[in-house]
Amino acid sequence: MLSLVKRKFLILITLGSALLSGLIVYILTDIAAKKQEAKSMYGHFVEITDETDDPAQWGLNFPLQYEGYLKTVDQTRTKYGGSEAVPRMPTQGDPRSHVAQSRLEEDPRLKTLWAGYAFAVDFREERGHAFMLTDQMYTDRQHVAKQPGTCLNCHASTYVAMKKLGDGDIFKGFSAMNHMSYFDAAKHVSHPVSCIDCHTPKTMELRVTRPAFIEGIKAYKASQGIKEYDIQKMASHQEMRTYVCAQCHVEYYFKGPEKRLTFPWANGIKADQIFSYYQNDGHKDWVHAISGAPVLKAQHPEFEMYSQGIHARSGVSCTDCHMPYEKVGAAKITNHHVQSPVLNLSKACQTCHRWPESELRLRIEQIQDRTFEMRGVAMDALTQFIQELGANKDKIKDKKTLDSIYTHQRQAQFYLDFIEAENSMGFHAPGESLRILGLSMDSILKGQKELNKAVKY
Repeated sequence: MLSLVKRKFLILITLGSALLSGLIVYILTDIAAKKQEAKSMYGHFVEITDETDDPAQWGLNFPLQYEGYLKTVDQTRTKYGGSEAVPRMPTQGDPRSHVAQSRLEEDPRLKTLWAGYAFAVDFREERGHAFMLTDQMYTDRQHVAKQPGTCLNCHASTYVAMKKLGDGDIFKGFSAMNHMSYFDAAKHVSHPVSCIDCHTPKTMELRVTRPAFIEGIKAYKASQGIKEYDIQKMASHQEMRTYVCAQCHVEYYFKGPEKRLTFPWANGIKADQIFSYYQNDGHKDWVHAISGAPVLKAQHPEFEMYSQGIHARSGVSCTDCHMPYEKVGAAKITNHHVQSPVLNLSKACQTCHRWPESELRLRIEQIQDRTFEMRGVAMDALTQFIQELGANKDKIKDKKTLDSIYTHQRQAQFYLDFIEAENSMGFHAPGESLRILGLSMDSILKGQKELNKAVKY
């Protein structure tokens, strides 16, 4: 009897071992197949060099990434960002059949804010990277201002162009492009942002190709006590996943008669630190048409604002949210669609935040609603201040007093515009956004008080 039990037990062990062995073989075979599948998704079909700026050529070797890149033509609006296409009749001067909504029509107060500046003529919602070159080339701002070649730094694939203009030296080519008129410089570029602007062709490693950012981050690091910062050697891979985006999504100005693109970060990257830089530098973007104040136009300071938020503090990069990893078959790739995280909550947010999409969307929009409300309060106050100043500036005979009031408008307007121009409506750094709007309101109140005293209301 015992012998029979032993025999059955041995048979079960043998069968179990055979099944386990078969399972192990299957798993190993499946792993090998998936590895081979992942490898087979990419191929060396064409030679990519440091002069290949056409993304379609890169796409032959990296089709999945290129497929995502092509989706940047999508125009899906979120509550506070993105753009639905507005049909228009193409003309000889502007071949576009669709444009984005006019922000000036959505909020006419912006015309008062930017009176006398090209943005008061044409300013529209942002569209995807696919449109970054054509939308700038055909904006009506081109008709009222002679824009320099500097503008192309953030609206075209300029790396190869700068190399050629500088005989292999991108810094020399960068300087040459800054000196050109916009349309002369545009003759040297053919594509919006391309693969080569962020990747080395041999290894696909991330790199920074914009001299303005290389100089700007060096100045910023110096303000933190880090001397001679070399971004290509000293930045981590995770930092580079933000820096490649920050080459363009930043505040900047055109310095001097050579119009050199400069990031004003020598004092730091907070809005008030940047304003202090401009005060010391004496730069103005234009003289306000209503008030006469020498004012500033903030650009898209996403990097500066992101850097003050909890995601940056937690080591989360721009690409973690806007270009999250995704599985395509056996391959794990970075999504090159480049879109709002609100449109991709499952991959952009739920990887870390284990709440339903409805809850995440509610939290995001609650932050944005609060910022939008305070932006509106500040906008009302500032436009009223500008109108009152414009109506009474000639009554102020003391230049020192008038200059002081102008400084209050300049400061209030820059702080408000810093939030207006930043494309997250406060989400990147909620507390910092409200702090900056508070500083804007403080400057408005001080300016109004000084104005009232000067004209003896």
